[in-house]
Amino acid sequence: MRGIMIQGTGSDVGKSLITTALCRLFVKDGIKVAPFKSQNMSNNSYVTMDGKEIGRAQGIQAEAAKTAATVWMNPILLKPRSDLQSEIVLFGKRAETLSGRDYREKFYRKGLEAIQSSLDYLEKEFDVVVIEGAGSPVEINLNDREIVNMKVAELADVPVLLVADIERGGVFANIVGTLELLSPDERSRVQGLIINKFRGDIGLFQDGVKWLEEKTGIPVLGVLPYKEKHQIDGEDSLSIKSQFNAKQKKPIDMVVISLPYISNYSDIEPFLYEEDVSLRFVKDSAEFGRPDAVIIPGTKSTINDLHEIKESGLHELLFDFVKDGGFMVGICGGFQMMGTEIIDQTGSDTGDKGKRVKGMGFIPARTNFFEEKKTIRVKGHYHPNTKLNGNELIEGYEIHLGKTEIFGEDASFLKLENGRNEGYYSHDGKMIGTYVHHLFHNDEWRNKWLNEIRKWKHQAIKDVVNTQELKEERYDNLAFNMKSHLNWEKIKDITYGWDKK
Repeated sequence: MRGIMIQGTGSDVGKSLITTALCRLFVKDGIKVAPFKSQNMSNNSYVTMDGKEIGRAQGIQAEAAKTAATVWMNPILLKPRSDLQSEIVLFGKRAETLSGRDYREKFYRKGLEAIQSSLDYLEKEFDVVVIEGAGSPVEINLNDREIVNMKVAELADVPVLLVADIERGGVFANIVGTLELLSPDERSRVQGLIINKFRGDIGLFQDGVKWLEEKTGIPVLGVLPYKEKHQIDGEDSLSIKSQFNAKQKKPIDMVVISLPYISNYSDIEPFLYEEDVSLRFVKDSAEFGRPDAVIIPGTKSTINDLHEIKESGLHELLFDFVKDGGFMVGICGGFQMMGTEIIDQTGSDTGDKGKRVKGMGFIPARTNFFEEKKTIRVKGHYHPNTKLNGNELIEGYEIHLGKTEIFGEDASFLKLENGRNEGYYSHDGKMIGTYVHHLFHNDEWRNKWLNEIRKWKHQAIKDVVNTQELKEERYDNLAFNMKSHLNWEKIKDITYGWDKK
């Protein structure tokens, strides 16, 4: 296979962002390129055009590569449901839920087969594959059955670039230590080093570059500056929280309930582009304050996270917030929590068959959990009974186990193209529940909703912010900025020359 793999000295060193940039750089050179990550662990997922579920990062990387995202780009997705168990999504479909120990013991062979078949497919369809690793390649206690780093590089037979994060300190020890713990064969694959998240004058690090190259015998192919607010969708909740400056007060104060098992947090990223919106993640009553709007996001464990909301004291504050006329939107699991009752009929949410809990009681709805998971792309328009002006097309996707019944036909939010009524919309529009992820990525709708809040606060309404046009600019800017700090020609030589060795 012709490709290159991005591995890191640890988690959150910037592998995903660098992979995204390399995908766009290859495209700009006229190369048909695909991203790949063998196994992803994230509740922030992406639904492909054929209704399959993959890691959000690989969906974004596919967009940067200007190609359609497919399950071959991320054959294994692990979605944590508790500290001990994760749901396994294999080739885009829910397979089973296993503990970490059972996964290592029972799934390893099946995982290798899925990875190899994916690599075989991508090799046939693309000129170059940019592969992203996970965590560190030298987790000694896990390496006998790892399927995310050097084992993948071996299966694909590609060279490796090792990325280190200088911001967290110890960059020299991280790089040298990682290389020392690799086997000789693994170390021979490492053809370049990249230092990421550098702050200050990069010229002052030249002695560091020289030392690393002399010590390791491996060239440093780039020292990348710390890039704030790059606005590329994050793989985990930490990355998205870091992009919002909660200390900066703006006219619209928006709160996102920070759930322990929050999922698909990319739903709220379009608010980064709204100049008058400040967004805060809140996990307990002391942080709540007096927001104008509240978003209850999706979750991988609805009933457990509902319990956390009640225990934290947020439920009472949310009740007062609604009573005082605040704007609230619940998406997926958040929508389920807003109803009057949740029934885990099959135990698919909690493992406790028949478990019943009271919801928050904000909307007249009952949710029942079943075994079959729904993943589907959807399109629709405002339901006629909402009396919303405009005929904007709403696009998004659904990923959920539960089915929610609304009491009252006139309360639906959307009329989908298949004729199905979807979600809940209160008579005054201040209370909305929906299963449609990426609702706020629909620019006209987001603008309409925000303008209602602006009018309620006696503020001037604003024009639509076109995030769809800005997305391509984001990828181009990321690639341009990163290229200026990389030895791009050398990276291409490594990529194209490896299979000739």
